[in-house]
Amino acid sequence: MAIDPEKLLALEFPDIRHDYDWRDCILYGLGLGAGIDPLDEGQLKYVDETKLVAAPTMANVLAYPGFWMRDLETGIDYLRVVHGEHETELHRPLPTRGSVIGRSRIVGLADKGAGKGALVYVERRIFDAESGEDYATIRQTVFCRGDGGFGGSPEPLRKPHPLPDRAPDRSVEMPTHPQIALIYRLSGDWNPLHSDPATARAAGFERPILHGLASFGIAGNALVGACCSGDPARHQRLAGRFSAPVFPGDTITIDIWDEGAGTAAYRARVATRDAVVINNGLFTFHEASA
Repeated sequence: MAIDPEKLLALEFPDIRHDYDWRDCILYGLGLGAGIDPLDEGQLKYVDETKLVAAPTMANVLAYPGFWMRDLETGIDYLRVVHGEHETELHRPLPTRGSVIGRSRIVGLADKGAGKGALVYVERRIFDAESGEDYATIRQTVFCRGDGGFGGSPEPLRKPHPLPDRAPDRSVEMPTHPQIALIYRLSGDWNPLHSDPATARAAGFERPILHGLASFGIAGNALVGACCSGDPARHQRLAGRFSAPVFPGDTITIDIWDEGAGTAAYRARVATRDAVVINNGLFTFHEASA
């Protein structure tokens, strides 16, 4: 079964309701490595209920629609998909408990050609289940390696953010620990690629890898600390392109370029393996606390 672009663009996702509380916030924070340094006050606020704030990128695990490419009738070869790009836009700070609805839709397609794959652009709106107020918009690019050649436009919907051609203005090191993927998966991503050595080897990895959205969240926490004086309420938009895996236990270095007017470019890399793991990163933030 091949992609039918009209049918795919009209695909209806069921709304997802998600009730969460402070325990879920702490579990998510632990899944990003917050608390590795027990004296780091900038990270403890994500895991200590006496001063708790929700990490902005927690929006990524709220009202998550699951592996919809397998569960819904899409025509996509779900065994050959890769999470290519991701963006999280916060409209207001997430509360540490609440009930939210996630409403997903496909907003665009790009056909790279037969044998070259396709890009599927998915958007998820996260809003309060009672008031309808928007909390976040999640934008995801899925690279479908086995699904090109259906006759669509090859032009991508979004362009990657260019990195400045100069040394970064600063870099932040974010350590991880060997159990981090086993903790992060408890926030809802149960893919055995991140927990089962046999599955990881079958996929071509020497051992289980860290979830891409965990690396993304770690980068988000680093950028809030470096650009927002540690105030997550100033987080506005975080985007990036996944380019290589992170292994639990790696230290992720976030290189940051200040671009002014509440904007920074970034990349994430693992220096010990000379691997860039998130590229073409963009972070925007409120210049004063909301």
